[in-house]
Amino acid sequence: MHHSSAIVNVAARLSDRARERPQQIAIAAPRRGMPLDRRASYNTLSFLELDQRTDRIARGLRSMGVERGTRLALFVPPSIDFVSLVFGLFKAGAVPVLIDPGMGRGNLLACLDEAQPQGFVGIPIVHAVRVVLRRRYARAQLNVTVGRRWFWGGTTLEQLIGGPWTGAELATTQANDPAAIIFTSGSTGPPKPVLYRHGNFDRQVVELRDQYRVAAGEIDLPAFPLFGLFNAAMGVTTVLPDMDPTRPARARPANIIAALNAWQVTQAFASPAVWSRVGPYCLERGIRLPSLRRVLSAGAPIDPRLLEAMQSCIADDGEIHTPYGATEALPVSTIGSREVIAETQHAWRLGRGTCVGRRFPGVDWRVIAIEDQPIATIDQARELPTGEIGELIVRGPVVTTYYERPEANKLAKIDDPHAADGPTFWHRMGDVGYFDEQQRFWFCGRKAHRVITAAGTLFTDPVEGIINQHADILRSALVGVGPRGSQQPVVIVELRRPRRDRAALIDELRQLAAQHEPARSIEHFLIHGPLPVDVRHNAKINREKLAVWAQHRLG
Repeated sequence: MHHSSAIVNVAARLSDRARERPQQIAIAAPRRGMPLDRRASYNTLSFLELDQRTDRIARGLRSMGVERGTRLALFVPPSIDFVSLVFGLFKAGAVPVLIDPGMGRGNLLACLDEAQPQGFVGIPIVHAVRVVLRRRYARAQLNVTVGRRWFWGGTTLEQLIGGPWTGAELATTQANDPAAIIFTSGSTGPPKPVLYRHGNFDRQVVELRDQYRVAAGEIDLPAFPLFGLFNAAMGVTTVLPDMDPTRPARARPANIIAALNAWQVTQAFASPAVWSRVGPYCLERGIRLPSLRRVLSAGAPIDPRLLEAMQSCIADDGEIHTPYGATEALPVSTIGSREVIAETQHAWRLGRGTCVGRRFPGVDWRVIAIEDQPIATIDQARELPTGEIGELIVRGPVVTTYYERPEANKLAKIDDPHAADGPTFWHRMGDVGYFDEQQRFWFCGRKAHRVITAAGTLFTDPVEGIINQHADILRSALVGVGPRGSQQPVVIVELRRPRRDRAALIDELRQLAAQHEPARSIEHFLIHGPLPVDVRHNAKINREKLAVWAQHRLG
């Protein structure tokens, strides 16, 4: 990392946008119980108002005793308050701790124990819990209630913002200073705290803006709240959707469509769980979304059939992009729907994995031989040739480290002390796949989910891609039963529609598998109800749970 004394604070980008376009709406949030198809039903804040509101929050936080580096757990649902508070915290030099409330109580408390926040900024119920667990959070002295304060002390957001605007606030942070702690969704193992530095955020804004040619003045509907923060830095209007972000698979398509059309939204970002509701809904009803030119889908691989459905609903020159990355490194690569649809016309691609495209310019990547142990330095990693499946490693300014997790860092990071541009490190994505002749990466699954049999290794994505071609299969999961090295591969399927003749279905699946090299050795197929999925994107299948279930079934 190069150390320069330049001020890098991602909130400075908000102030720049406020100077350039003070009257443009920065955020629009739906009012409860009002029709979503009218702009008058939304509360709004202009860029100038947002900038000044975040200055006042930063000043209020500082007067409370918040200093640079103070960790504050932020529990506020997606709203004007959420975006204002994040930028207010950045301007004060504080470090928001962001934990997905959908991950369950046990995980949530474990994350808080680990982050040791010095205060809570949250809605009343959060403070009620904090008071009940006051011994556990005795250090949390700097508390702000968003909404009505009941019987506990501390400040309210109203008091924090209170008083007239008295000038700009901006902590003189540098690229390497902590900006936020964001927990992973914990789809493989417990959630881990990822330390974002101001330089990481700043570079993410540049990479996303330049790659997708996002122009100031555009209008975005982000179903993943953190994406709204990038908008504010890019001069893009954020229209918050009327949905529970912790349950994307329950989003109501009509609500999303009403907002898209009322605001003539040009860009929308969501997980495949949201698009798999919106796409078919539009197709069935012949609904068009003519203003929508750029759709971003991230969080899990997206079915090419769904891409085709979405492509037919949006602007004629529009495209769906599927950026690939992880909480620890984002964005890494991207591919557009037109390219994906062209690829999937080739039957020979079946069982080849999912193409996640070409790398972002600011990212360097390699595929190395799969290794479950730590790799101390890059010269100990063996780079693989094109077409060979290995694990993906990445480096660059958007790549982060874990917060106070020496063991996790040891396992996931590889030192590169002699890199041409100065000492750096690589992050091991935990994903396996290969590069094709065009230097695109093909994702073949999580490293932890590979099935190691006596005859060789099977990877989840190629196998599931073959099985999911069957008309009656909604999704499938490959798991291994038994000791590693001699595992039995088992495919567990979730049906699209009920079938009485289950034995016949399993025969069909066995024949389908036998026709394709990656799945040829699989004999065991089990039918399951809805497959368990992660909370954040409702798309990553919990294969650990399914492996235990399969073990019982096969006895």
